[in-house]
Amino acid sequence: MAYWLFKSEPDSWSWDQQKKAGAKGTEWTGVRNFQARNNMKAMKLGDKGFFYHSNEGKEIVGIVEVAKLAHPDSTAKEGNWECVDIRAVTDVPKPVTLDYIKTDKRLKDMVLVNNSRLSVQPVSAEEWKMICDLGGVKKV
Repeated sequence: MAYWLFKSEPDSWSWDQQKKAGAKGTEWTGVRNFQARNNMKAMKLGDKGFFYHSNEGKEIVGIVEVAKLAHPDSTAKEGNWECVDIRAVTDVPKPVTLDYIKTDKRLKDMVLVNNSRLSVQPVSAEEWKMICDLGGVKKV
């Protein structure tokens, strides 16, 4: 299994909205960055991801899983843009902030620290476990 981080501005698409999408989940649309698109093309069913509120909050607030493999993005008017569908799995009881992540030397190589603008990014297994522990996530 691989791990990922999905960034969203809460005033555009929030964690609460993601949870309300239910078990079917929703398309992760609107990504117009080749690296982020390629990350989604690499995803497998059941891969887990952090749901990160960008701009407001700047914190990991939930965990999602890939519910549908990469397919054409229904919002793309032009170009070869793809997306995956994700569904909410669980809240992160103690949201983990970007400020904290930047100060923890164990997370210094995390993509979120070094390329924070990338909207869909990989997370290593070690980073995943550490952030789950910091956030009070018992089992995913």
